[in-house]
Amino acid sequence: MDGPDDTMLSDGVGEEQRASGVLKGLECIAPLVRSVEETLEPIPTAVQGTIPSWIRGNLLRNGPGKFEFGNTHYNHWFDGMALLHQFKIQEGEVTYRSRFLQSDSYRKNSEKDRIMVSEFGTLALPDPCQNFFQRFLSRFEMIKPTDNASVSFVKYKGDYYVSTETNLMHKVDPETLASIEKVDWSKFVAVNGATAHPHCDPDGTVYNMGNSYGSKGALYNIVRVPPEKKDSTDSLQGATVLCSIMPANKSHPSYYHSFAMSENYVVFIEQPIKMDLLKIVTCKLRGKGLSEGIYWDPKQDTVFHLVDKKTGQASSVRYHTKAISTFHQINAFEEDGFLMLDMCCSEDGQAINNYLIQNLRKSGDALDQVYNEMTRVFPRRFVLPLGVTSDTQSNQNLNTRPDSLATCLKTGQDKVLCQHEDLHGDDLLDYGGLEFPQINYGQNNTRPYRYFYGCGFRHLVGDSLLKMDLKDKSLKVWQQQGFYPSEPVFVPSPDAVDEDQGVILSVVLTPSQDKGTFLLVLDAQTFEELGRANVPVNIPYGFHGTFNPTA
Repeated sequence: MDGPDDTMLSDGVGEEQRASGVLKGLECIAPLVRSVEETLEPIPTAVQGTIPSWIRGNLLRNGPGKFEFGNTHYNHWFDGMALLHQFKIQEGEVTYRSRFLQSDSYRKNSEKDRIMVSEFGTLALPDPCQNFFQRFLSRFEMIKPTDNASVSFVKYKGDYYVSTETNLMHKVDPETLASIEKVDWSKFVAVNGATAHPHCDPDGTVYNMGNSYGSKGALYNIVRVPPEKKDSTDSLQGATVLCSIMPANKSHPSYYHSFAMSENYVVFIEQPIKMDLLKIVTCKLRGKGLSEGIYWDPKQDTVFHLVDKKTGQASSVRYHTKAISTFHQINAFEEDGFLMLDMCCSEDGQAINNYLIQNLRKSGDALDQVYNEMTRVFPRRFVLPLGVTSDTQSNQNLNTRPDSLATCLKTGQDKVLCQHEDLHGDDLLDYGGLEFPQINYGQNNTRPYRYFYGCGFRHLVGDSLLKMDLKDKSLKVWQQQGFYPSEPVFVPSPDAVDEDQGVILSVVLTPSQDKGTFLLVLDAQTFEELGRANVPVNIPYGFHGTFNPTA
């Protein structure tokens, strides 16, 4: 393993704590989840080291940036108002700007200086200006979906959008970060929402997933968006439902944050993070947030559903594994009659309920307790045999791939039981597991690959950057005490020959220094720092981003 030098690991955590996975004395990160001001005009940064001159474009980042209006406060990290960030890189220099998404939610809240629109974990209270009868009746209204698109930047038909998990997105200008248009998925296709993690084929066709809710219960829908625009005003025109999958329990469908895709299949992961639809539709009546209707059911299997991208047909074979949860997939590819499904997995599905703002702002023993009660997330591979028929031998390992430790057994008609293999060595335990996985997407998505990148999590947010090598399951690390890097974004060099030839970009924050933020640039091959651009403003810890290359 290539790791940081001793100074980088001198964080006061002993070997005994590392071995047990229990940490003590975690640094308070409350400043990373505080409201900040937007920076509407580009400001210069101070560059240390060298930022390669071939990097030309914008690193676009998304995440919450305002956590209260007046005396009303959000409860959950996912609730904060979307703050869009741009790091413009050209000729070895970097400028920074940010802008609050001018969503309907943001405008309504700002006008009244109170939370007027409910979010994932926060219920908007009745308007005090209404009379008693109006306030009483308002509790019987359905919660309207928010357009606070704070999760990621996504791309459809060459345009950039910011997205959350409702049916509402915003098309944005990547140069100014201004919102151009609010776009409603339900105007184009029968879904009530869509993930913030679509997948793209080489020809520009985009796939996503969203639920629909009708009189017969819920359906999981795979949606396909064509690559071409018919005119300049085109957004999601031509989107179609490729396939609908019925939940195991129509009134308790699974929650999902993303899905996987190989060259020929969309892979939907039906996990035991469940949504109690009755609780969700009555949350306003009960005075509870939407998040109160989401729960973990460890008695249920996790089931992988395969859908043929060409025919839209779901495979009759269901691939089962024990109860696990996943938020982010790494990659999926087909080889020798198998589909390899790589994803970040946890033995527990309660993390979504742990990311309350009050937990993120804790300190001392209370903070340690929150972290130590959470289950770590690790990269795993499942091997799914594609040619299973009625003639396939039962109760014997169908995985014939050399050097693969994963197993898959046919245990009944159209049922295959899968056991994962780890995509890491024991050394990953020292870094708290891995989340926010990224690959060389343009070259290796849906294809065999060797490297992936992510954040190590020896805190409630990422506290290291990791490069994983699947050839020998070794890792490289960038880590400095008191610094918290965001999701790594891989940018290939223009003349790249090797898969990992390029740079890693990550926004690094520190709670102990005012305006201590910087954009970090690592050589993706050696994982050594090339340079950093110090940003003279405070930035909250965000979620996801993308690199927008420019000429």
